[in-house]
Amino acid sequence: MPPPGPPADYREAALKRLPWICARCAREFPASRLKELTVHHKDGDHHHNPPDGSNWELLCIYCHENEHARIEDAKVGDAAAGKPAAPPATHKPFAKLAGLVKKKQ
Repeated sequence: MPPPGPPADYREAALKRLPWICARCAREFPASRLKELTVHHKDGDHHHNPPDGSNWELLCIYCHENEHARIEDAKVGDAAAGKPAAPPATHKPFAKLAGLVKKKQ
């Protein structure tokens, strides 16, 4: 029995749910060129496929390659410099926005 993996139909589900536009470069794709669009998992986990598609975005093959290359380059750069990988950002620039908007009303 093969190990559980992403459902084979998540690509079709993403193409039905999302507009046929690259989320990075905004290039539009007609049906005849959909093979140039890839489903990118935002959190990097190909097994995380929520039914609402919230972990997916469509990227053209060029932007998808660039996205993964940037991640790998960052890992190599940090390792070469003897630094651990950077921790995720924790700053929340809009945390107090709701309170500021309420004061003005």
